[in-house]
Amino acid sequence: MSKEIRWGMIGCGNVTEEKSGAPALAVVDGARLTMVMSRNGNECADYAARHNVPAWTESAEELINSPDVDVIYIATPPDTHHLYAEMVAKAGKPIISEKPLCRWLSEAEAMVEAAKKAGVPLLCTYYRRELPRFLMIKKWIDEGRIGTPRFVHIQHSLRPESHPVAPVTGDMVMSGDIPWRFDPAVGGGGNFADMGTHMLDMADYLLGPIVEVEGRAENKGGIYAAEDTVSASFLCEGGAHGTGQWCYVAGTNVDRMEIVGTEGAVRFSFFDQEPHELETKKDGLQIIEAKNPKHFHQPILQMCNDVLMGKREASSDWRNAMRAMRLQDKILGDFIRPFKEATGAV
Repeated sequence: MSKEIRWGMIGCGNVTEEKSGAPALAVVDGARLTMVMSRNGNECADYAARHNVPAWTESAEELINSPDVDVIYIATPPDTHHLYAEMVAKAGKPIISEKPLCRWLSEAEAMVEAAKKAGVPLLCTYYRRELPRFLMIKKWIDEGRIGTPRFVHIQHSLRPESHPVAPVTGDMVMSGDIPWRFDPAVGGGGNFADMGTHMLDMADYLLGPIVEVEGRAENKGGIYAAEDTVSASFLCEGGAHGTGQWCYVAGTNVDRMEIVGTEGAVRFSFFDQEPHELETKKDGLQIIEAKNPKHFHQPILQMCNDVLMGKREASSDWRNAMRAMRLQDKILGDFIRPFKEATGAV
């Protein structure tokens, strides 16, 4: 790679308007977004014009094979990740995929195999692994501030209308116009597949890979087809036990992870930006502010760019992404099986 890496991006959805996409890449050192692609030409042209992207296209093939593009960032919903990734692998270019890696474990395995066969990098944007807010927590744990971690508990509940990106309102339910994040054929599940996977990956990051897991998924509310209530218990490689509850048809919003060790505990919100609580035997309870940058994905995209330039090791690639996919597959289990079968997946 040269001193500047030219990015092509497939997908111009709302997440790419500020959290990621062109605004985030504009502040990534050594990166330049040279082309974007969407099947909706008018929207793609508008996106390119507003964000000063030199070229746009409705053709994935044109973007992937463009001599002005070095690496492909797949920023579409999960149902197309493996298809685009296999095309990029055949073109011999690095792949950067949004999370989760795919809808189903079988698709993720095919995606990884394609990258390995082509000998190209496959990175995945579990972006909280690079946010200073979470690096702070990892530092505390690695330094032994809370001693040896004994357990982690995750609780995430939302009122349906409170989803930060895709709220589900009564009008949507009446009309049947439910966002794709609640259609398993597109997202591989519902909010658990979209948001819960982030939280499990963070447990993996902070406490070591999850080596055992049991879970249960149900649809309690009947608002959409996907799971809306999930529970799991797991064991991390480092020895910490874990539990998690996710409910997206709740009457209250709760966003909380707690890690308890032999010398204290750390408590933090995951999607919100509430102050961290660090409690230790030595110093008591401390309330510590920790805000995210304006463009949440900028640090992880910087990581990807640096990896491709040979400057550092990847903090998020196909390996942790595959672990998250295996957990998702095991926890959703029998609930998700009919949706997988309907799409022809094993």
